[in-house]
Amino acid sequence: MKRIMICTLIGVTSIALSACNDSKKDNPPAVSEAPGFIQGNILHTQYDGITDDLLTAGLGASGLGSGAAPVFSDPLNPSSAELRQLAIYNNYRALVDTAPGGGYGEFFGPSVGNNTEGMIPGHEYIAFMTVPDSDVPVTVMAQIPDSFDAQNPCMVTAPSSGSRGIYGAIGTAGEWGLKKGCAVVYTDKGTGTGSHNLETDAAQRIDGTLTISDEPVQFRADLTASERDDFNSVSADRFAWKHAHSKTNPEADWGRHVLQSVEFGFWALNKQFGSDSNANAITPENTLVIASSVSNGGGSSVRAAEQDTKGLIDGVAVSEPNVNPVVDTGFSIVKGSDAPITEHSRSLLEYTTALAVYQRCANQAPAIRDTAPLNAAFNPPVIGENICTSLGLKGLVTGATTDERAADALRILNEEFGIQSEQNLLAPIHFASNVAQSISMTYANAYGRAGVEDRVCGLSLAATDGAGAVTPLTPAEEAAAFATSNGIPPTAGVKIVYDEALGQPTLLTASMSPSSSQLDYGLDALLCLHSLAMGRDVVNDTELTGSQATLALAIAEGISEIRATGNLQGKPAVFVTGRADAVLPINHTSRPYFGLNQQVEGEGSELRYYEVLNAHHLDVLNGFPAVGASYVPLHHYYFQALDLVWDRLTNGTPLPPSQVVRTTPRGEATPLAEINLPAIAAQPPEADRIRLVDSELVIPD
Repeated sequence: MKRIMICTLIGVTSIALSACNDSKKDNPPAVSEAPGFIQGNILHTQYDGITDDLLTAGLGASGLGSGAAPVFSDPLNPSSAELRQLAIYNNYRALVDTAPGGGYGEFFGPSVGNNTEGMIPGHEYIAFMTVPDSDVPVTVMAQIPDSFDAQNPCMVTAPSSGSRGIYGAIGTAGEWGLKKGCAVVYTDKGTGTGSHNLETDAAQRIDGTLTISDEPVQFRADLTASERDDFNSVSADRFAWKHAHSKTNPEADWGRHVLQSVEFGFWALNKQFGSDSNANAITPENTLVIASSVSNGGGSSVRAAEQDTKGLIDGVAVSEPNVNPVVDTGFSIVKGSDAPITEHSRSLLEYTTALAVYQRCANQAPAIRDTAPLNAAFNPPVIGENICTSLGLKGLVTGATTDERAADALRILNEEFGIQSEQNLLAPIHFASNVAQSISMTYANAYGRAGVEDRVCGLSLAATDGAGAVTPLTPAEEAAAFATSNGIPPTAGVKIVYDEALGQPTLLTASMSPSSSQLDYGLDALLCLHSLAMGRDVVNDTELTGSQATLALAIAEGISEIRATGNLQGKPAVFVTGRADAVLPINHTSRPYFGLNQQVEGEGSELRYYEVLNAHHLDVLNGFPAVGASYVPLHHYYFQALDLVWDRLTNGTPLPPSQVVRTTPRGEATPLAEINLPAIAAQPPEADRIRLVDSELVIPD
């Protein structure tokens, strides 16, 4: 099936693409030079909305909803079009619950409010860019639907969630913006797949195809040929990964990435419509721009709004944003009758490494052991008991029995690290998915600007066999990695390996720690990461020394670079967050950011915060009946947030006051219905309002 209608290259160099038909007759010539931050060629492709499209890659709503993923005609040599299609399929389904009864096709999805299959024709421009003081490429993309109205232009930002690649926000900000007829501008934020096979030197081009030649790629480790040979002689078959090993702390530039994506979007629009600086130009002054996305992407758009000095952004609508606000001890967080939380705004690395250390033990706590969905299936007790024992012997938990130690581990997470009790039931399934371990490893490296050669805490990346031993990644897995990776191993067949495990380098989750000589998920490595995050040896409660002290200082500096200011410059803004978010605890993200913003902007603030009950971070988990019975899709409220900001900017409609949204779980074997999803109230009851009162951020129960 032919999927690419028109494919052209715009740039200073010329390369051949076999999939491209070099025709420009349907496109007016470029009226201005591409922004100076663009590196090399800009790939332009037109999709007809019949054989292929912007939103679903030709799969349509039914294809995205199908459990059968698209396949490659040649698994060892997939085409760029095949990689794009599988990437869109996987990225969409990674965030949105497409299981029957969960709301897909009724409350959200390509076909809702659109044609039957929701396929959207239009143009796609994609390129590499860089930010000042860095030569590491960042991918940027602009999608312009055929429904775009140049007389009423609008644009939505869609930086990728998590560490995903360029299509990471296709099902969130991408879907809403394209269906609205807006241009959508994406960036992978310097993360994405970006895998570098240190054994073969293979890396991905911008379209995901592999190369070992000296040409632009998404990422290669900063190693000379001899340094790479030395590394391979000690540790064969390892990978470097862009987010972890680019030595740039990409999160520090996430706001700039988004702002540059907006500038690229304006360039693409004016090229597309043949306008320039005359009255027909599409500019920030005549275009409505909403900064949006979810999770890491949402945090990136928030930072962009804070850093916007050119008036590019008009409003902000984000869901569960990963924001690390500046610590403000001038207010506490009080939920109902709970004790005030004064130690809010902990960094991502602090609370995530705490989860990595304590959660597997806490899963055995009587309070959640038998009630947390899928806990028993995904977290067999023997490893948890080993970890509890090891933590007890190190003096990190108290108790004489596993039950007592596990209860103390849970207490530490809830009381000392401010993790909501509502998160406890979902934390076990996230731990089983390696969320805490992967974030801990990746961000410790990124914040510290460490390279793959530094082997932070004895960890590396490689494929492993059934026994957990390092093995080469299969050629088919590597060929597909652009489309199957979420940007943060373990992913796409590449796992986290504990090189210092007892015996030999071993898959982290199958490792025995040297200090315990038992299977404990490589607890020694996780304690090392936690020590780096906390800036002290957490086992001995002593100062770090030597290289560990140096790295901890670098990590602390890296974290200071990503702190959010709370100043949105008066832009209309909406945050929606699920109270049960078990990835980004709300006492360290959305709640304190809202409090900080109220302190910084005062009466000039137009930020509204909506905290949704019975909602969490990863709607895709609602596809498990045991989870979906108790939780509603936060995705639905994210789209409401976008609608509210749109109405505020286009009609002047006031944003509803900050509030708790009281949803109703649908229960088992019951399809989601409107009764489960009450709208964000224009005038919520006083008892549901969220406010900063003097020095307390008051959150209703």
